[in-house]
Amino acid sequence: MTTTLARRHAVLLACAALGLATPAFAQDKNVKIGVLNDMSGLYADIGGPNSVAAANMAVEDSGLRAKGWKIEVVSGDHQNKPDVGVNIARNWIDNEKVDIITDTPNSGVALAVSNLAKEKNSIVLNSGAATADLTGKACNANTISYTFDTYMLANGTGKALTKAGGDSWFFLTADYAFGHALERDTSAVVTANGGKVLGGVKHPLNTADFSSFLLQAQASKAKIIGLANAGGDTTNAIKQASEFGITAGGQKLAALLLFVNDVHALGLKIAQGLTFTESFYWDMNDQTRAWSKRFQKVSPKGSMPSMTVAGVYAGVLHYLKALDAMGGNPHDGAKVVAKMKEIPTDDPLFGKGPLRIDGRRIIPAYLFEVKKPEESKYPWDYYKLIATISPEDAAKPLEASDCPLVKK
Repeated sequence: MTTTLARRHAVLLACAALGLATPAFAQDKNVKIGVLNDMSGLYADIGGPNSVAAANMAVEDSGLRAKGWKIEVVSGDHQNKPDVGVNIARNWIDNEKVDIITDTPNSGVALAVSNLAKEKNSIVLNSGAATADLTGKACNANTISYTFDTYMLANGTGKALTKAGGDSWFFLTADYAFGHALERDTSAVVTANGGKVLGGVKHPLNTADFSSFLLQAQASKAKIIGLANAGGDTTNAIKQASEFGITAGGQKLAALLLFVNDVHALGLKIAQGLTFTESFYWDMNDQTRAWSKRFQKVSPKGSMPSMTVAGVYAGVLHYLKALDAMGGNPHDGAKVVAKMKEIPTDDPLFGKGPLRIDGRRIIPAYLFEVKKPEESKYPWDYYKLIATISPEDAAKPLEASDCPLVKK
């Protein structure tokens, strides 16, 4: 071998050893997706096993398995406890080689797992946690919020009801990160639109008896009782408010976060007239209907998908598109998230919408009202559209953001 050839051979060997000649990830087509949520508690109906089914649908619809990719979906129950959620996530990342954690309803859990993802350079694809802090002061390069947040809910329901004459509010608030953020953001919108907050009361997560809290709300004489809670807490509060005759007495309930599964559990007789904001409804158009009917066939609960379940599907699908575009899995969270932000999002459930630098997906939101029983024409026909909120109004403007990734 000549000296020149020998040198070339040595350089090629060195490059190969360093992984420079052919990036190792270009050949790595193994992916592990972890669905972390409440599988058995008050948020199980809005996500739980349904979110796992949605993640599996996204894997199948991506077409990557037909291209030789090996993709696995695992699940865990965080029990609405941040320490439990972090322990599951840490074990997944360190020992089970999970690449991405999705869903994460419960803002306390999501904030803790997001911090872990930053530390471990993994990925959190949030669909279930509402706190806007995930794309605000707690944002990082490893976390995306795909579906909704407290800013969107406040600027939908809070603004609409205040402008319609509901200018005095009292809050029933779940006593943890999500409830606090939702009350904070809605209070800001109410006061900015000329309303007043007369007071509020915090309740423990997973409360069965709302009587003392509802009596305080009733005594406040506020026109609007804002329910800054979700899932079973919201449905329990609404049922008991009906039993107390609160709405019959002239006060209006604002379900600041309501899902189609909640309306199904309540029934239209109790839920009718509730106003709320979502970014997805199964019966919005031909595409959402077609997908939702497919989903219902594989749903462990036989239900239509909630907004968070739809977000799990759309988010996982976009993640897999990014990996496909990269030619393999680099197992580098920040790098994959950067690619996800670079590629325009487009799916049958939410349509098109960019992923901003702060990790927020920019999509429209919709103000809905629950139909009266006589207005519903077929199963799960529960909503009527009141107003469409533009993508720009549904997300906090970047110039007002306190996300460290946003350059001022």
